[in-house]
Amino acid sequence: MPLPESEPGFLETPVFQALTIGVPFCIFKLLFGLLIMRAGNDPLSILGWLVVTWASAVLLLNLARAFFPLTGRSSPVEYCTIAQLGRRFNRPRLFLALDTFLAFSIICLALWSGWIRYLTSFESYLWYAATTLNLLSLSLVNIWLELRRGG
Repeated sequence: MPLPESEPGFLETPVFQALTIGVPFCIFKLLFGLLIMRAGNDPLSILGWLVVTWASAVLLLNLARAFFPLTGRSSPVEYCTIAQLGRRFNRPRLFLALDTFLAFSIICLALWSGWIRYLTSFESYLWYAATTLNLLSLSLVNIWLELRRGG
């Protein structure tokens, strides 16, 4: 028996999504920016700082996105800078999907390049925590959605 369609669960709220998907993506981007800076030359270092700045802006957007619903207000911002740009084209969800693709590409690049081994012990634990939180929350959301569909 499917769950009622009218009641979104906590797993579908902006608070849950921002904290379990958005913030981990910020951590991946931030750590990737640090890895780029450690690559050593000036052009890459500048790119690394840009990625760190981007990750910091996305973190602020995610925290704002989580905060507004807690105050009973709708959020004036999207989860990330790319989706915020998508608002101008009335396609924030498409742009959010593009950001998700980019975040997964960053994760894959960090893994397959071998750069991940250059993380400090603390940074590695941040990476592990972000991965765990992201994957488990995604699994919970999929279970919840299937329960709602009656599957």
